[in-house]
Formats: sequence, C-alpha cells, structure tokens
Amino acid sequence: MTENLSLFDLAFPDGPDLKLETTHARSFDGLICGVDEAGRGPWAGPVVTAAVMLDYNNVPVGLNDSKKLSEAKREELFGEILASSLVCAASASPATIDRQNIRTATLSAMVRAVNGLPVVPNYVLVDGRDVPPGLKQPGQALIKGDGRCLCVAAASIVAKVLRDRMMVALDEEFPDYGFAQHKGYGVPAHQATLSHLGPTEHHRMSFKPVRLAAEQ
Repeated sequence: MTENLSLFDLAFPDGPDLKLETTHARSFDGLICGVDEAGRGPWAGPVVTAAVMLDYNNVPVGLNDSKKLSEAKREELFGEILASSLVCAASASPATIDRQNIRTATLSAMVRAVNGLPVVPNYVLVDGRDVPPGLKQPGQALIKGDGRCLCVAAASIVAKVLRDRMMVALDEEFPDYGFAQHKGYGVPAHQATLSHLGPTEHHRMSFKPVRLAAEQ
C-alpha cells in the first residue's frame, strides 16, 4: 500500500550514494533489504521479484537501474551480487496474474522474496509506489528507487536477469513467438505472432491484447 508503515522516512538522493546508504543500513544493524520486480508489463511470462541484502563492505561496483545497463553488464553484476549478498527471488505465473491481477500478484511475490531471505531484514526498501501489504517489517516505497538506492538497484538486476533467462528458456519451447528477443513485451512482432498463432499457456489472458487475440 502507499501508506507509510513505519516512523522512518529515509532520505535518498536522485542517484546512488554508498556513504548515505551505509549510514541508513547502520541504523538497522546493517539489515536493510532492497526489493524490485521485472516483468509487470509484458503480455507473456511471469513477473519476477527479488530481495537483496547487500554487504556494505563489499558492494559490487556499477550497481544501477537494470534498464540503464547492458545485458553483459547485468550478467556480470548478477554474479557479483550473488557472490557477495543475501538474495531471494520469487515469481508469479501468468495464471496467478490472471487470477489476482498484476499488481496484487507482484506485491505478493515481493513479500515471498523478502520472507525467503536467509536473514530477516529490519527494514525494506521497495521500488515504486507501494509497500507490499503483509511484510513483517517496516518498509518504504521509493519512486525510481532502482536508480537511487543500491540495494534496490541490485534487486532490479537480479529480477531482470532471472526473468530474461526464463524467457529465453521459454523460447526453446515456443520458438515461433520470439520470446528470447522481446521477452514477452508487446512489440509489433509479438502482436503479429499472437494474431497468427494465438496465445500460449504462458500468455496473460487478463491483458487485453492477448484476450483479443484469443477471441479471433
């Protein structure tokens, strides 16, 4: 939800600031967690969320909003994040998205990602406008947090890399749909294939373009 769920309101600048974030983390015994998602907008595939607790004595260099990084850089940082941080990911399938709606499915997956961490965080920073309901700890939503907060940026990279790998694997099962190229987003080539072949079981029927293609 958009309501503040704690007495805290941590300040973050328009770009990542390691010194400031380290100070914030120290206020919570170092146990702060960044959360982000990948795949809210596509017509096919899961939405993937990630929760990351950085080791602020060993932060990978170059963390930023995953959309601002090349695929090669994301892959490089992905390995460094897994090697140096506490990480958990959770996803919601197209069927779950259709049943719950994309917002609810995403927020629920975020809670599962946080709950799956091997160490319980004391504070959660979430990219976007919503602090997921059901978190056991206080949290704060950060608009464009993946470009302002290092732990959220790390979560955005993990979620993006994992989802892209899922879509590449799905491309092997459905090679005619081009999932490896467009990752399920509504590009013209995807629209053309949907119109010709119809949706797969991995498409989100609650999304209007997919629903219309199924009705043709």
